[in-house]
Amino acid sequence: MPSRSSSSSGLTAWLLIAAVIILADQFTKILIMGAFRLGDVQPVTSFFNLVRAHNYGAAFSFLHGASGWQRWFFLALGLAAAGFIIWMLRRHGHQKMFAWALTLILGGALGNVIDRAIHGYVVDFIQVHARGWYFPAFNVADSAITIGAILLILDELRRVRRT
Repeated sequence: MPSRSSSSSGLTAWLLIAAVIILADQFTKILIMGAFRLGDVQPVTSFFNLVRAHNYGAAFSFLHGASGWQRWFFLALGLAAAGFIIWMLRRHGHQKMFAWALTLILGGALGNVIDRAIHGYVVDFIQVHARGWYFPAFNVADSAITIGAILLILDELRRVRRT
């Protein structure tokens, strides 16, 4: 088990990485909000557009049409998840893949929490599509959360193989 000082310095490094993710997420959203009106679409390639979308719900617009209570629910859920992740990072920051996964999820969750607190919705702007099929718009925070979740699965599979 790592010493308390090495664990707190490790936690600081992970929190700094999460802060970089938050800054990248918020910076890209500010750029989109300054350049696009809600609903604007700018094709970039044959399969990728920049758009401006507002998501009042969660992943894949889950609860998007609810009466407004979902803003506070998802904000509280994001903050609770952030607290739990920080606790986990403090305890397991020495496990590199696990800590990377948690850090990516933390940065993404807090990036979207900031949107909910400020705007009441999450700003999405990345749209991938092919042959008339469109994946729901997403953002840097969502990408970090997704990559973090994949790393969690890979870390667990690696852990299971070792036993």
